[in-house]
Amino acid sequence: MFNAEKPSLESLPSSAQLLRSTLLAAVVAIALLVTVVLPAEYGIDPTGAGEVLGLTEMGNIKRELTIEAEQDKLNHSRNNHNTNQLSWIVDLLFNSAHADDAWQETITFTLTPGASHEIKIKMDAGNIAEYKWQAENGRINFDLHGHGTGESVTYKKGRGETEDAGTFEAPFSGEHGWFWRNRDKQEVTVVLNLRGNYAEVIK
Repeated sequence: MFNAEKPSLESLPSSAQLLRSTLLAAVVAIALLVTVVLPAEYGIDPTGAGEVLGLTEMGNIKRELTIEAEQDKLNHSRNNHNTNQLSWIVDLLFNSAHADDAWQETITFTLTPGASHEIKIKMDAGNIAEYKWQAENGRINFDLHGHGTGESVTYKKGRGETEDAGTFEAPFSGEHGWFWRNRDKQEVTVVLNLRGNYAEVIK
């Protein structure tokens, strides 16, 4: 087995030699910082060596890319803020318009099996009404018609329906509306929504 000899004190570096080595390393590190790191990373070239070595241009490019990235981040934040504001304005306008178009009448009634119900609205010739009705818990037959001044008209009919919606224009003055009958075996609840140019609802 080989045993290394213990070094003698004379072969070890002295404190002065260690100090010189440390100072030399520090000087080399500072030189590298000034001539290489600062020009290459930040575009700072106090000695001009970075320009000669082409490192200053590299640092300037990195600095410009960093600035552009920060600007893009700021613009993205501003765009998000503007988009949120625009969405809020659109929602406000939509809700306001929706409120203006609210139904004038909402009528709810229940039909027992075999029962019928009729609702009419008084309209002058040329007036227009819009409607929507839904039958809950079953199907019903219906007839949308009108009569007055010795005239009559049928707009629409249906059997076994659960809903209907649309508009109609009164061809003459009189009463125009719906007749429903429940031919199902359970109670059916009907919800009717109305709006338009009419004078009175006859339930």
